[in-house]
Amino acid sequence: MEKVSKENEQLIEEYLNYLRIERGLSANTCRSYRRDLYKFLDFLKQSNNCITTCNTSVLLAFVISFKELGHSSKSVARYTAALRGFFGFLVQEDKRSDNPTIYLNSPKMEQNLPNVLSENILTEVMTRDSDQSPLTNRDKAIIEILYGCGLRVSELIKVSLNDISFELGYLRCKGKGDKERIVPVGEPALAVLGEYIIKSRQMILAQNKKPRAEDRNTLFLNSRGRPLSRQAIWQILKKWAKKHGLDNNIYPHILRHSFATHLLENGADLRSVQEMLGHADISTTQIYTHLSKKRLLEVFRKAHPRAE
Repeated sequence: MEKVSKENEQLIEEYLNYLRIERGLSANTCRSYRRDLYKFLDFLKQSNNCITTCNTSVLLAFVISFKELGHSSKSVARYTAALRGFFGFLVQEDKRSDNPTIYLNSPKMEQNLPNVLSENILTEVMTRDSDQSPLTNRDKAIIEILYGCGLRVSELIKVSLNDISFELGYLRCKGKGDKERIVPVGEPALAVLGEYIIKSRQMILAQNKKPRAEDRNTLFLNSRGRPLSRQAIWQILKKWAKKHGLDNNIYPHILRHSFATHLLENGADLRSVQEMLGHADISTTQIYTHLSKKRLLEVFRKAHPRAE
């Protein structure tokens, strides 16, 4: 049994290497797959089964066990997706001749529409602040780029000075799996960004007595002149929202959701929005069309005399 267990672990590690090296998935994503697949491995040990011989009923029993523990449909769907990918890999690598996941169905999930901020409110608060302190200029530039370019926080904190083209009006960033993309930057965002770089960034960098090459090149720095963390961006946004009387339940991804929704509401095509967001699959982008339709329905019900 110990030999079987080691063989099972080896197969999982081979799959994780494939995800990391050939598919280019991030370390965080690979850790999630590892966690889910090792839970499956624990289940196989308890039921004296092997990865290369277990059948659909074993996989189904594993999924049901998680349902019975009260896990959400989203979690169960994640485990199912991990198993599908893993066994698909085993068939591809001739480790198995059959795929036991072909009869494994994912649970139906309710699609949660993302929260967005009003276009008018965002425009109003982003032009309201007259404070010109270095950190305030930095914060305004961060908000402008998050909303104006639809970046993820993980992408924003890695942007360097060399990634900005003021002449062409674009920003280069690295998304999931280190995939690079070019995103247009609007005139208001370029103006705020230019002011931050010229007037404030050097003052902030000067707080760092021993700057590294990374510190000198990273676009957004903390008060000590070092690159910002994800947590720091979240705190900056919370502080900004409180200062301008916005909802306390605000988080950086809301600005990305708002970016996509406002583009579609103003006539942008879905493929262009997909490219700007860096979505590998257009189905991920399509949730914003549902959001736009929901808003249209709300407007119709409020405005049309025959709506109700």
